[in-house]
Amino acid sequence: MNRRTLLRHTALLTAVCLAENLDAFSRTKTNVRKRYPLGACDWSLGRACTPDVFEYAKKMGLDGVQLSYNSRKDETYLLRPENQQAMREASKKSGVKIASLAIGQLNSVPLKSEPKTVDWVSGSIDAAKALGVKVVLLAFFSNNDLRNDDTGKKVVIERLKQLAPKAEKQGIILAIESYLSAQEHLDIIDAVGSRNVQVYYDPRNAADAGNDPYTEIPMLGKRKLICEVHLKENEFLLGQGSIDWPRIRQLLDEINFKGWAHIEGAVPKGKTVDESYPLNVSYAKKIFG
Repeated sequence: MNRRTLLRHTALLTAVCLAENLDAFSRTKTNVRKRYPLGACDWSLGRACTPDVFEYAKKMGLDGVQLSYNSRKDETYLLRPENQQAMREASKKSGVKIASLAIGQLNSVPLKSEPKTVDWVSGSIDAAKALGVKVVLLAFFSNNDLRNDDTGKKVVIERLKQLAPKAEKQGIILAIESYLSAQEHLDIIDAVGSRNVQVYYDPRNAADAGNDPYTEIPMLGKRKLICEVHLKENEFLLGQGSIDWPRIRQLLDEINFKGWAHIEGAVPKGKTVDESYPLNVSYAKKIFG
């Protein structure tokens, strides 16, 4: 083999090797999926409105906690600076983040009918800002259920219109979690007219209400309106109910979802949180981690 032929063969071999390496790198980059931050609701961990929820969440292997803004006994718990400071210190000590807030008490004292709840939501915006989080979940179940309640929807729309400017100014998302369909959520959001009103999506709630989470996630995701999600199975561990969580993960990837995934419930009858949550966290990490 003369020198010219040798150089030609060497150049060809080098080009092939580079192409193969680039292709392997591309495949690796394509197949690597981002890890969603994984948390749980403080009420599901049995420690609502208590700073010790962070150490417990750490033991469970969680990244963060969704905190209750208030309780039945204490309507302004997280609005008070001393409680905010206690949560910040517990979070820092444990290394578990404050992920978001939630007003579950709206299920008992409805935003759609009780004027004082406007103050709760307003206070939660201030608390979220002080704690450095971006999302406040507004619960619409039980007494606050909006299904087949046009009057209630109109009241909620007007109250969200009243609250939205403050949320926009503070950079806080007011997230509706309900049994409503994706289209009904969109109708409310469009009527309010604020990008700071979004959807807190729970596939289990959607399925229980007769809606299809596998079509609703793309529908809401097209407009970037899903801010966080709940991972829940009523009376089943995650992965043992009817929700296809790998498919949910795929759909969230496709809409470029970037929020927290919080485990809620998922404690079978006869089981404790201590027994259930290590299994729930392990499963959630396999799918979303």
